[in-house]
Amino acid sequence: MYVFQTKRLIVTQLSHQDIPALTEILSDPEVMRYSVRGVCDEEATRKFIGWCQECYASHGMGPWALTEKRSGKLFGFCGIGPELVGGVEEINLGYRLARRYWNQGLATEAVKGVLRYAFDQKQCESVVVIIEPDHAASVRVTEKAGFSCYTMQEFHKKRVRLYRMTNEDWRLRLHDELAVVRNQRPNPGRAQG
Repeated sequence: MYVFQTKRLIVTQLSHQDIPALTEILSDPEVMRYSVRGVCDEEATRKFIGWCQECYASHGMGPWALTEKRSGKLFGFCGIGPELVGGVEEINLGYRLARRYWNQGLATEAVKGVLRYAFDQKQCESVVVIIEPDHAASVRVTEKAGFSCYTMQEFHKKRVRLYRMTNEDWRLRLHDELAVVRNQRPNPGRAQG
C-alpha cells in the first residue's frame, strides 16, 4: 500500500512479497553492524515484516519499504514505530539501506520524508532516533535531517545517543527553511546587476 513519495523514492507498506529482497539486505553484516537485533535470515525478516504490519494496523505507521523510482527496486526500509525506551513508549525512526545505495543522500531523503509524514500527517508529538555514537554515517544523516540535541541512554545494554525532534521543532525548522528560500530569491522589483 502506497504511503508517500519523494523526489527519488516511493514509500509503501512492507508485505510478505518483500521478504526475499529485504532478507538480502538485512542478511548483510555491514548493513546490520549497528543493529541491536543483528543479521536477519529469512525467518527473522518474515517476523520483522509481520511486526511492521502489526504496527500499520495498531498505529497507522511503521517501517516502510523504500523503492527507487528510477529502477523500481526495493533497497531498504525507513519508518517510524513504537519502541520502549527507558520504560516509555516512544515513536522511533529507523532505517536500513542496501550497501550499494549508501552515500547517495537517499537515507537523508527518506528520513526527511518520514518526518514530514510523522508530523504533518500523523501529528506525532515527537520522534526519536537511537544511534550508537560510533555509527558516524547515521549521526550525519540524523543531523542533516534536522535533529540536533541528544542525551546518552542505555538501550539493549548499549550506550546510545537518543535524539529527539518535537512537532514544534519541526514547524520551526520548516519556517526557517522557508525564510532562507525567500531570502535567496531575486527581488523582481529591484534592478539586477
